[in-house]
Amino acid sequence: MTSNINLKINGARYAFSVRDDETLLELLRTRVGLTGVKKACDAIGECGACTVLVGGRAIYSCLYPALRADGAEIVTIEGLAVDGGLNPIQESFLKLGAIQCGFCTPGMILSTQALLEENPEASVQDIHDALSGNLCRCTGYEKIIEAIMMAKQTYAKPVSRRG
Repeated sequence: MTSNINLKINGARYAFSVRDDETLLELLRTRVGLTGVKKACDAIGECGACTVLVGGRAIYSCLYPALRADGAEIVTIEGLAVDGGLNPIQESFLKLGAIQCGFCTPGMILSTQALLEENPEASVQDIHDALSGNLCRCTGYEKIIEAIMMAKQTYAKPVSRRG
């Protein structure tokens, strides 16, 4: 069975007919072409590579039914640009070499975005907690934490709810 939904993705409006079992991950990657949303753990919600923002909240798109997103505002890594450039979190990850292979980076950055929107003064423990659902196989997370601490200092305003 299919149902019609309407979404706002990275500031643009979309209408889709979706299957009842279709995930937001499938919709974003295959129908919208947003390949920054990664498929990694085979839809068991274990790695965080598919993290996107739904209404400013970080979610695993591999576990999130596309139907549930009806009417939502969604931001992917492709939608974080500020005036055509990188946002402060992306800049700090790049500057401090917190990207390694890059596969987990979009999910890490979006989890960080949600954290800093909610708590711009996040502590190191808050950062650890916010990233607890994001797996990186390349690092010991030290550079990632450093990059987030740097981004915190230049973080200006939320971007996930832009219109």
